Amino acid sequence: MLTKKLTFALGIAGLVLVEACRALADDSDRKTNPEHKLTFAGIERTYVLHSPQRDRTKPAPLVIALHGGSGTGHGMPKLTKHGLDDLADRDGWVIVYPDGVSKNWNDGRKSEHNEPAKKGINDVAFISALVDELVTKENLDRKRVYATGISNGGFMSQRLARDLSGKIAAIAPIAANLHMQEDVASVPSRAVSVLAINGDKDPLVPWEGGEVHFLGTKRGNCRSVRETIDWWVNVDGCSKEPVVTEEADRDPNDGTRVRREVHGGGRDGTEVVLLAIEGGGHTWPGGHQYAPEMLVGKTCRDIDANEVMWEFFKKHPMP
Repeated sequence: MLTKKLTFALGIAGLVLVEACRALADDSDRKTNPEHKLTFAGIERTYVLHSPQRDRTKPAPLVIALHGGSGTGHGMPKLTKHGLDDLADRDGWVIVYPDGVSKNWNDGRKSEHNEPAKKGINDVAFISALVDELVTKENLDRKRVYATGISNGGFMSQRLARDLSGKIAAIAPIAANLHMQEDVASVPSRAVSVLAINGDKDPLVPWEGGEVHFLGTKRGNCRSVRETIDWWVNVDGCSKEPVVTEEADRDPNDGTRVRREVHGGGRDGTEVVLLAIEGGGHTWPGGHQYAPEMLVGKTCRDIDANEVMWEFFKKHPMP
């Protein structure tokens, strides 16, 4: 009886999350960004592009925003409350929201529930080809290409920083760590600045590391937040002792607080920053609460992840 009740509860939770993903994919509250296609390795891939009006004689920065598992490129703007689009409009940057195969990215974790991983889809090479195409079509600055993402997309952004460091200037992964399959002896070809945003009450990607869970299914293993930060600190040659400050409690009712830990002094001016969301869940700070707290945890309202990463990216062009 207990097993039947648990199965029923997981089924209801799954339906709730599916509906949440559909809601995110519905971008009807604002003008939808256009979808484009790129055939790579024999597969027709799609991506959503936000390219605002700007002086096209000047190369613009590019932000690659990667959706989480079961997400879509169309859903990412709504998850961020269109914050990245608004900042791009203000500063003349370009945002691309690619789609993973079967709504997932091959971020390197071993999981039976990740089709791109099972099929050996080379998403690093796909993103590399996408960057090349957009640099030419949109007149972009190769020294200012950045990546962010949440969950599966955040894991993927960390993989890009390791395996595509010649094209990625800095990353801002949310709710994602290095996974246990990472070959820590393999390092990026250059130092890459990292802004990591993690909730210490994340019910899917554990703060202390271990199994990544999604509605009762195992999605591979990950390292802890601390192990992830320490790895990047060592790779970039940053100060091992961080400068720690508390962010202002802008929303006393959200049930979270933010601790900032800055490891500076890295090679080529790099730094590794952790924004630890005390009480935070598997969510985008300042973004859309895409599923009930009982499933994904609390969304922090003390910071806006869009604004924080934007300022971080501005500070860290490729040397």
